[in-house]
Amino acid sequence: METTLRGVGVSHGVAIGEVRHMGTAVLEPPAKQIPAEDAEREQGRARQAVEAVAADLIARGNLAGGEAQHVLEAQAMMAQDPELMADVERRIAVGSSAERGVYDAFASYRALLASAGEYLAGRVADLDDVRNRIVARLLGVPMPGVPDSDEPYVLIARDLAPADTALLDPALVLGFVTEEGGPTSHSAILARALGVPAVVALPGAGELAEGTVIAVDGSTGEIFVEPSAEKRAEMESAAAARKAALSASTGPGATSDGHKIPLLANVGGPGDVPAAVEAGAEGVGLFRTEFLFLDDSERAPSEEKQVAAYRAVLEAFPEGRVVVRVLDAGADKPLDFLTPADEPNPSLGVRGLRSLLDHPDVLRTQLTALAKAAEGLPVHLEVMAPMVADRADAKAFADACREAGLGAKFGAMVEIPSAALRARSILREVEFLSLGTNDLAQYTFAADRQVGAVSRLQDPWQPALLDLVALSAQAAAAEGKSCGVCGEAASDPLLACVLAGLGVTSLSMGAASIPYVRATLAKYTLAQCERAASAARATDSAEEARMAAQAVLSGE
Repeated sequence: METTLRGVGVSHGVAIGEVRHMGTAVLEPPAKQIPAEDAEREQGRARQAVEAVAADLIARGNLAGGEAQHVLEAQAMMAQDPELMADVERRIAVGSSAERGVYDAFASYRALLASAGEYLAGRVADLDDVRNRIVARLLGVPMPGVPDSDEPYVLIARDLAPADTALLDPALVLGFVTEEGGPTSHSAILARALGVPAVVALPGAGELAEGTVIAVDGSTGEIFVEPSAEKRAEMESAAAARKAALSASTGPGATSDGHKIPLLANVGGPGDVPAAVEAGAEGVGLFRTEFLFLDDSERAPSEEKQVAAYRAVLEAFPEGRVVVRVLDAGADKPLDFLTPADEPNPSLGVRGLRSLLDHPDVLRTQLTALAKAAEGLPVHLEVMAPMVADRADAKAFADACREAGLGAKFGAMVEIPSAALRARSILREVEFLSLGTNDLAQYTFAADRQVGAVSRLQDPWQPALLDLVALSAQAAAAEGKSCGVCGEAASDPLLACVLAGLGVTSLSMGAASIPYVRATLAKYTLAQCERAASAARATDSAEEARMAAQAVLSGE
């Protein structure tokens, strides 16, 4: 009998197939004492296992490329954390086996993060995966991972670690469903990059029996268990129609009456550029530069290394717009040379622009490298600062850009409610705004963007969030300046129409979402988008806002 479940849709598309469950996690190793004379040998085993797992993660990243590579390299750094390794060796020295020492050291670090309420708690799934891989290697058992199957299936898991998500074979994994995670988790971001339909934050997903046929709608978050023939035909027909619409839609982003909304790509480095170009991106709306800095947490990359990486991206978009976000360190991206190690809540501490203003040499080098990378190129370079709170922040960044001789436009990200509320003041110092809706939602609702339990508050359809977007767009219009969205909200085709109606001037998203957004925007006039935006803002919940906008656009 057909039943319907609802999670959070995070990657467009429809998948219909049999359920297969992720391999079980590594069992807890026995807590047995080892003789003192074996301690040195066990410490050596632990070090070898750590290095082997780190090397495997890096190799997987090299194979996957793009966004996945940066995520997996960050996991490899997690595995090799010197403080964690020192804790492992201390535990072995007082009688733990290598596997037990690893298990307990990681458990202690995990508990510390959770109890402190840190933003880094959002990376617990990544930490658990690293631990499981090291312990599995020490125990000589198979690594946890995707099931071995010759037939296509829908993957079910408690959560998916980046190492698993990065190498999913879309020919076999039709889609995936997780019990935990949120719309901005690593799994969600990588699913969108792969173009695999995905639903997260679905309570009880693990109770779906192996072999059960389910239909997954990655747009709505609906899961149909044992769907009827009629439901399957309906979903397959809708998917076919959507595919045809995508193929027919080409060219710049615009509404049906010709109002231009440039569609840009979010990229994490040169590896993401080919997919963006293939999707028809009109430029880059968010170039995350952290990938260069995460390679070595103890020192910043040289100016020469930065110039080469930036130029590789800039050259791919001649005459296009490339918006670069300067280093956004802190919170879940700590750097030893830049961010404080003892903050009780790093997400509310010294992160983003605050870190850079405390280390002006790092900011100066990056801005100089960007200026040199753009020399002689026809690209329209724009540079923006993360975590701008007020006009003073905006002025400090603008002054730094001028001092570095940067000829590009400079702007501010709106990720803090104060920046949206005082957007017009900030625009007296900078030339454009870019809304980071993931962090803006997190700070507006006091809801950690990585915690599935509060995912409803991370929904970009929340009317309060739409109000802040509208305030920012209105301020930009009043100043004759631009206001884009580079958060994951832009990847929702229906919401993209609402954002256009709110006055947003450009949309930036993962490359895989661009065709969906382009095709949907082209169906409606700007006036329809404006009416849909007004209807959404007049509601009191994300679900009501979505339904209200849909009703307007469908003519109901």
